[in-house]
Amino acid sequence: MLAGREPGTKGSLVSESTLPAYLIARLKVKDHKDYFERYAAGVAGMLDKYGGEPVVACPTPETVEGEWDSNWTVVLRFPDMQRAKAWYHSEEYKPLLDLRLNELTDDGGAAVFVEGFDPSVFRL
Repeated sequence: MLAGREPGTKGSLVSESTLPAYLIARLKVKDHKDYFERYAAGVAGMLDKYGGEPVVACPTPETVEGEWDSNWTVVLRFPDMQRAKAWYHSEEYKPLLDLRLNELTDDGGAAVFVEGFDPSVFRL
């Protein structure tokens, strides 16, 4: 809750409208060429079906706080959380996920889902 507002009310962080969802990943890719050929090309081909698109793909993020132990950072945007999770848990993505986790990265990295919000909540 923000400033006493209830979720779902005008100006709250949670609204009735559909919010975009993001998958944010930090990875330790073993070989970038191999990663792109065997994993990224396949992911790019299936994102359209779920309304997903890459918005960040960066080998050198600038860490300003804490630790960010990776050599590849990715942010994927989806129209909503339902479609983001549908892609991630889909049968077609499972082989690529297994490949990324078990062959192409040193420690599998880390990934999180986050939901966007209505920035008008900060306007009074």
